[in-house]
Amino acid sequence: MNVRSLLGALVVSAVAAAPVELGSRRELFVDRLLIEQLEGTSLRLHEPVPGGVAVQIDQPWEGPANGPLAVLRHGDQFLLYYRAMTVGQDDVSGRTCVAVSRDGMRWAKPKLGLVSYRGRTDTNIVVDETGKELSVVPWLDTRPGIPSDERIKAFHSEAVGAEKHTAYHDPKGPKRLVMFGSGDGFRFRRLTPQPQIVSALKNSFDGGNAMFWSDAEQQYVLYFRIWDGGRSVGRMTSKDFLRWTEPVAMQFGATPREQFYTNQTEPYFRAPHLYVAPAARFMERRRVITEAQAQDIGLRQVQGHSYHNDCADAVLLTSRAGSEHYDRTFMEAFVRPGPGASNWVSRTNYPLTGILPAGTDRMMLFVARHYMQDSWHIERLTLRTDGFASVHAPWAGGRMLTKPLRFSGERLFLNYRTSAAGSLRVEIQSAEGKPIPGFGAADGIEMIGDEIEREVLWRRGADVSCLAGQSVRLLFIMKDADLYALRFGPDPKHAR
Repeated sequence: MNVRSLLGALVVSAVAAAPVELGSRRELFVDRLLIEQLEGTSLRLHEPVPGGVAVQIDQPWEGPANGPLAVLRHGDQFLLYYRAMTVGQDDVSGRTCVAVSRDGMRWAKPKLGLVSYRGRTDTNIVVDETGKELSVVPWLDTRPGIPSDERIKAFHSEAVGAEKHTAYHDPKGPKRLVMFGSGDGFRFRRLTPQPQIVSALKNSFDGGNAMFWSDAEQQYVLYFRIWDGGRSVGRMTSKDFLRWTEPVAMQFGATPREQFYTNQTEPYFRAPHLYVAPAARFMERRRVITEAQAQDIGLRQVQGHSYHNDCADAVLLTSRAGSEHYDRTFMEAFVRPGPGASNWVSRTNYPLTGILPAGTDRMMLFVARHYMQDSWHIERLTLRTDGFASVHAPWAGGRMLTKPLRFSGERLFLNYRTSAAGSLRVEIQSAEGKPIPGFGAADGIEMIGDEIEREVLWRRGADVSCLAGQSVRLLFIMKDADLYALRFGPDPKHAR
């Protein structure tokens, strides 16, 4: 049986299902939502590449216990927040510091002068309305109509009532998030009234919390740390920011249980219905380096606790608006520790919240390295726009058939790349798997190159509006090529 017959048999035998309502939204191949069949092709995860050191320790109020928080774009600059925490001095939970950048590559620590540290007033420590230094996690509230002096929000957790933690993994009593607002990202004020964000789930809010306004859901969404036999993720939502739903534990499908120390979930900026989470995967008691190596790299101890008994990396979790489930399409690491002993210690390689555009064809994210060492720093990583994963075809070639889908628009646009010898063609089929006249593989114009968005052509042209609203399938015929994303949309000439 040839490939086309095999695909046809698959379509005939498949259970009839409602088409995916694609509309004109962009879809990335980070899961199998659109995929019916892979023939000689596979889904491939892509690892970000190093982009240089963004922030490193060089001030006395910083220390090896620093932690990653978030990076965001506000106005004409980027703001990068991190926890600055020294060891063996006067720190309890650390202080939030900020670095600024115009391009995301070159960073500076502003001399805010808002709070002094041991006589130094040129600090980059953020404060509340009283001038007290804060330990908070900032985020950008993109909900329309938010006052400018609350556009940047921040939160920290505290116990409700007099309950205290009696064990690290078993805090007694509920905890809540306390919210602050800011206009510049440096000076914050405690908001009134406070939202009712309370959770009694074990280990709730103990680091790694991510909050945002979801345009797709038209509500606020919070992903936060819980303990359900291991470090995991819970979800809460709110329509008005004040009243919140009861927390639910996120599900991970039929995948091996792993611990996620932080989640960093956020809407992807080019497809806000898709939530992307470069989560920190914590491998508890998985020791990689020896005692001697720990001493050689200057790994600190706190109250006798050694930080070389565990290791960590980052994995790619994805979810969709309204879902209480993470897709673990890829069990492999998204960000690996890399060479050298310094990144094979506990609580390192944790990403910051924030995946941002870095020009027209790249995006950037940030990860903390060298935990509990004087060489602690935040590294900038870059990745192709939309390029978390792809449908990959080898030199021998292969095909990918989509499920039935319905679209709106006049053109089909692809984010793809090929080798000089590679190629990509697209056939549009009926829901039953029959090529539609004029849109068959033989009619398709061979696509060669490397482009973030290029319209698909057939001999008849690029216009697919005659098929809009119908249930159709797409067959991609590929050779030494990667397909990252697709979308249907208007004719670029009409969009001007």
